[in-house]
Amino acid sequence: MSETKQQEATTGATPELEVKTSTDAPAVDGSERTERGRRGPGGDKRNQRRPRRGTGRPERVRPEFDQKIISIRRVTRVMAGGRRFSFSVAMVIGDKKGKVGVGIGKAGDTQAAIEKAIRDAKKNMIIVPMNKESRIPHDVHTKYVSSEVMIMPAPGRGLVAGSSVRTVLEHAGVKDVTAKIFSRSKNKLNNARAAVEALKLLRK
Repeated sequence: MSETKQQEATTGATPELEVKTSTDAPAVDGSERTERGRRGPGGDKRNQRRPRRGTGRPERVRPEFDQKIISIRRVTRVMAGGRRFSFSVAMVIGDKKGKVGVGIGKAGDTQAAIEKAIRDAKKNMIIVPMNKESRIPHDVHTKYVSSEVMIMPAPGRGLVAGSSVRTVLEHAGVKDVTAKIFSRSKNKLNNARAAVEALKLLRK
């Protein structure tokens, strides 16, 4: 029996094992781990906000007149080579301060038809005579083609009208008025033009 075995037997203790620690990697505590986890593999660049490019979108220019389409129809023409489609758009424009106009445009696509209708409405624009409270001075009654319209001032009642006559009065900026359509016509373009003809008859 060797000397070391004799010593183990007499003392009853095992020789301590040497634990080698690598000095190459630095010790990392818990706070640094959590900070590194927040940063991510790319460091602080991951959560930083990118600077805005330029000044952003340009502001939309508000049109001179308010616009509303009262009628849009697809018209078909039968030609020798087949059918051809076009669009007819009726539109009301106004500044709600006394100016209003009704126009119609026809084109192969809706956007071109709308632009034509706006140009036509600007050509046929009228100025409505009103007082300081945006009220009409007296009753008017007129007939245009098959549409018959009557417009009457009604203080305190607001705008009471239907169909495209209401659209014309709204874009003209008329307040406290009552409109009545006596005809059975459902043609919105004719009703709107009848309303414009009635407003033309107003006198201060």
